[in-house]
Amino acid sequence: MSTFTAILSNPIEYLKGVGPQKGELLRKEINVHTFGDLLQYFPFRYVDRTRIDKISDLSGYEDFVQIRGRIIRMEIVGENRGKRLVATFRDESGVIDLVWFQGWQWMQKSLRENVSYLVFGRISVFNGVAQLAHPEMDLLTEETATGKQFLEPVYYTTEKLKARGLTAKAIGKLTRNLLEQLSPNEIRENIPLDVLKQYRLMPRSMAYFRIHLPGGEEEAHQAQRRLKFEELFIAQIRICRLKLKRHKQSHGYVFGTVGASFNDFYNHHLPFELTGAQKRVLKEIRMDTIHGRQMNRLLQGDVGSGKTMVALLSMLLAKDNGFQACLMAPTEILAQQHFKGLAELLQPMQVKIALLTGSIKGKARKQILAGIADGTIDFLVGTHALLEKEVVFKNLGLAIADEQHRFGVAQRARLWEKNDIPPHILVMTATPIPRTLAMTIYGDLDVSVIDEMPPGRKPITTVHRTEFQRPQVMDFIKEEVKKGRQAYIVYPLIEDSEKMDYENLMKGYEEVKAFFPEPQFYISMVHGRQPAEMRETNMQRFVSGDTSIMVATTVIEVGVNVPNASVMVIESTERFGLSQLHQLRGRVGRGAEQSFCILMTGNKLGQVSKERINVMVQTNNGFIISEKDMELRGPGDIEGTRQSGVLDFKLADILQDKPILDAARVSAEKILTEDTDLLLPENQGLKEYLAVQRGKSQWSKIS
Repeated sequence: MSTFTAILSNPIEYLKGVGPQKGELLRKEINVHTFGDLLQYFPFRYVDRTRIDKISDLSGYEDFVQIRGRIIRMEIVGENRGKRLVATFRDESGVIDLVWFQGWQWMQKSLRENVSYLVFGRISVFNGVAQLAHPEMDLLTEETATGKQFLEPVYYTTEKLKARGLTAKAIGKLTRNLLEQLSPNEIRENIPLDVLKQYRLMPRSMAYFRIHLPGGEEEAHQAQRRLKFEELFIAQIRICRLKLKRHKQSHGYVFGTVGASFNDFYNHHLPFELTGAQKRVLKEIRMDTIHGRQMNRLLQGDVGSGKTMVALLSMLLAKDNGFQACLMAPTEILAQQHFKGLAELLQPMQVKIALLTGSIKGKARKQILAGIADGTIDFLVGTHALLEKEVVFKNLGLAIADEQHRFGVAQRARLWEKNDIPPHILVMTATPIPRTLAMTIYGDLDVSVIDEMPPGRKPITTVHRTEFQRPQVMDFIKEEVKKGRQAYIVYPLIEDSEKMDYENLMKGYEEVKAFFPEPQFYISMVHGRQPAEMRETNMQRFVSGDTSIMVATTVIEVGVNVPNASVMVIESTERFGLSQLHQLRGRVGRGAEQSFCILMTGNKLGQVSKERINVMVQTNNGFIISEKDMELRGPGDIEGTRQSGVLDFKLADILQDKPILDAARVSAEKILTEDTDLLLPENQGLKEYLAVQRGKSQWSKIS
C-alpha cells in the first residue's frame, strides 16, 4: 500500500487545524471521515481573484467583487448592539461603503485611512445602496496590485460547521494543509498511460492539486475533466468486468430448439402481428439461450408495448426444450391478471399453467406444488409465494420478473437458486430508463428495448386543470361513466407526510362521493393502510366493473389492467415526478375507446412543476419523458437507482458529461477485451487501485 493510501486513511481529526470536536462535526455534516475524504471533497465553484472591478461598474447584483483603492473615512454608526464600523472606500471611479457588524473594534484598530488595500467580498444592497459587508482586506503590494493570481475554490458548508468556524474558506485552508503533506509522486496513477495520451488527460496527482489550487480557469477545467473521466472509467471497468465474468463463468441451459409449442402459437394463435421491436427482442433472447450461457437480460418497454407477449413466447421456447418457466409479479392482482391473460392465450394449446399466490391455500395449494415438482405444470405465475422453500420445480429453465425494481436482489436470488444450473433470467420494467442511465446502472446486463407501440392504439389525451376547474372535471367524469366507462382519481402518498396525505385522501374521497352519490355511482377506495384482503377486494370490484370510480393512492401505479377505464385524474400533480406521472397515465388507454389523463394542480405552480406538466401534455413517449425527468430531478432520484450506489459520483454528471461517459466506456471495454484479468504491465496501476477500493462502494447487480 502506497504512502499516499496510508496518509489518506488517517482519521480527519489528526489533520492540523481539526481536532476531535471539529472532526466529529465534519463526519456528521459532510461525511468527511479521513484525509482521503477531504481530498475528494471538491469545490463546487471558483471565484476569480485575478480580476479587478471598478466601483462605478458595480450594479449591486454581482456575487463577489474585488476592488483596489483607499479608505478615505471610518466612523462608528449606531448604538448598543446596533453599532457597526462603516469605512468609505474610494478608487479612481467612485466610492462604496465597507461595513463590519461583528469584530468592528478589532477592524477599527487594524485598518488605516489613506492606505491602499485590495478588497474582496460579496456585494449586498442596504436601503438601495450597494455595500460590502465583512470583506477581506489585504494591504496593496506589488504582488497584489493586479489582483490575486488564482481562482479561489468555494466549498459547500453547513450552518453547524460555520458555527464552529468551518466556513468554506476554512475548509479550503484545511485542504491546503493536507496538500502540503502530499508530494505528487505519492499519488499513484490508476489510468493506463495510453488512455491518458489518447484523451489528453492530466496525471492523477496533478489533477488533485489543480482542482483545489488552480492557477486559472483552464487548469480547473482540465483537472475536473480528468477526475470526471476517472470516476466514469472506474465505474465502467467494474460493470464490464461483472458482465465478462458472467459471460465466462455462468453456465446456462441450451434452448437449441424452436419447436411445436412456439410454432403452433406463433402461426395459429397469435392474436396480432408482432411489432418489429418485439421480433428484434425475441431474436436477442433466442441468441442468448442457444449458447450455453445464462441469459441475464433487462427488457424495457413502455406501458402497452407488448412485453407480456414477448415473455409468453420466451416461456414457450423453454417448454419446447423440456423446461418449465415461471413469471413473478409484485402484487397479487398483477399476478392474477398475468395468469388470466396467459391462460386465455394458451387455452387452445396443450400447455398447463397455474397461479400461486399467498391466498391460495389447502388442497389447491398442495396440488399446484405437486404439479410443479413432477413437471405436469409447465408455467407458474405468482407473487413472492414463488420464493418459498416448499416451491420446488422439476426443471426450471426460465424465470421472468415483472416490474423488477419492486423485488429486492436477495429475493430474486432465491428464485434463481431453484435449479442446479441457474435458469435464464428475463427482468421486465415499464419504467423507461434513459439509455445513458441504463448503460451506467445496468451495464452488467444485456438490455433490450421495445420502442414501438402496437398499431391501432389511440394516444391518451392529456390536459392540465386547476382547482378552479374542478366542477367541469367532475362533470366530464360523469359523462364518461354514463357512457359505461370507468375512472381513476389518484392522490399522492409520500412517506414523509403519510398522515397528512391519508387525511387528504379521506377528504378527497368524501368530496368525490358528494359529486357521485350512490346508487347512481359506485366507488372503490384503495390505499396502503387498508388490510391486504380489503385492498385486493376493492381493486377486484373495480377490475370486474362493479364500481365505476376508483379513488386511490399510487398503489395502483403498476399493473392494474382495466381496458374499460378511460379517465385518469391525478390530484396534486406537482408532487409527482415525471416517470411516476407517466406510469399512472398508463393505467388508461388500454381499450378501444379514447382515454384521457387530467392533471390537477393548485392555482400557483413553480417553474419545475410547469415544465413537468408541459412535457406530460406534449408527449406520450416514455423515453422522452424519462430523459426530461432525469434532467429535472437528477439521475439519483430516478426510481430504483438511488439504492444501487452506482450514481454516487462526486463530480461526474451522466447527463452533462455524456461525451466523457462514452469515451470512458469505450476505453474500459477495449482494455478488458484485450486484458480481462488486468495482467499486462500497463494495467497494473488500475488493478492495484481496484484491489484497494474493493468493498468501499456498493455495486449492485439485478441478479
